[in-house]
Amino acid sequence: MEKDILTMGIESSCDETSVAIVKNGREILSNVIDTQIPIHEKYGGVVPEIASRNHIEAISRVTKKALQDANVKLKEIDAITPTYGPGLVGALLVGLSYAKALAFATEIPLVGTNHIQGHIAANYITHKDLEPPFICVMMSGGNTQIINVKEYTEFEVLRENS
Repeated sequence: MEKDILTMGIESSCDETSVAIVKNGREILSNVIDTQIPIHEKYGGVVPEIASRNHIEAISRVTKKALQDANVKLKEIDAITPTYGPGLVGALLVGLSYAKALAFATEIPLVGTNHIQGHIAANYITHKDLEPPFICVMMSGGNTQIINVKEYTEFEVLRENS
């Protein structure tokens, strides 16, 4: 029997700090989200500087909770997979810097994840038998694309908003 692969996904591209522990790329063991919606509501939208500062305050707590909820120890994680873009630069830097430091301190491999490709990969969690090729409509923030998913890591954007 093959060893299960545990990944720690770290998402901080906008106004939510999220850490998930995923088994074999298809099973969510935990998904902890710290939302900033109430903070930004009074400004009528996301304020990048405020978002970044709140990510700093939340990232360690959210990570610890995700490990606890998954009943997994950090040393059992096989890869740390932070979002590296697209997104708000300051917010991304918080999650990416935290992930890099964690990976360096623990010698766990770091695998950066494109935010848009992460949305595509979420389909594998919802639809356990899904395999490429398939057509995907991706909508996130100001991004909308129709994508031909040729292989797990090979994509062709057929149409996008401009």
